[in-house]
Amino acid sequence: MRILVIEDDQALCEAISYWLRARHYEVDCCRDGAEARFYQEEGSFDCILLDRMLPETDGVSLLKKMRQAGDRTPVILITALGTLSDKLTGLNCGADDYLVKPFELEELEARIRSVTRRHYGADPDMSLHFSDVTYDPSRWLLTGPSGSLSLSRKEGKVLETLLQNTGRTLSRERILSRVWGLDSDVELSNLDNYIYFLRRRLHTVKSTVKIANVWGVGYRMEKGD
Repeated sequence: MRILVIEDDQALCEAISYWLRARHYEVDCCRDGAEARFYQEEGSFDCILLDRMLPETDGVSLLKKMRQAGDRTPVILITALGTLSDKLTGLNCGADDYLVKPFELEELEARIRSVTRRHYGADPDMSLHFSDVTYDPSRWLLTGPSGSLSLSRKEGKVLETLLQNTGRTLSRERILSRVWGLDSDVELSNLDNYIYFLRRRLHTVKSTVKIANVWGVGYRMEKGD
């Protein structure tokens, strides 16, 4: 699961990031509203942790613009403003949850799981199914008609991204930002190599699923014949 942490308090931002990465979340961080808008518009995240008081653009304004643009990514507002009026303002502007500082990191993780479970209809860490394949991201395990095999972490993240967007064509840049992060200098050819590896893995487990190359755009998962 990829999380975007938008928090101007450097110590808190680092603490949250360290905690989540230790629990195998992918985490990107930014510390002001302008940078947050870039990350939010260019990246692909399962959940956003949003500080209400930010430089440049405050969290509530950023949240309003996200919802007006049709972005339904689950958002947890994190703030020191804890009155009922503050909470209602945040929730009415489109927040999925509201967490008042200070808080325990265990509670934060529980709330992340809660809002993503409500949003996606299931725990994002559960297995993904498409046609004749199943992928278990908790074990990096791909299963097809002839058996199972383990994927590398990067192979798994690329496959997970494609499986979460079946029926859609994803640009190569969007897959790169989801798997490697917006700040990565990984070249597009690197992604092409992982697509090649995944096609071989699908062939090994005798799956008919195909990773189609949409010329000039990117890749899409398709059911085979």
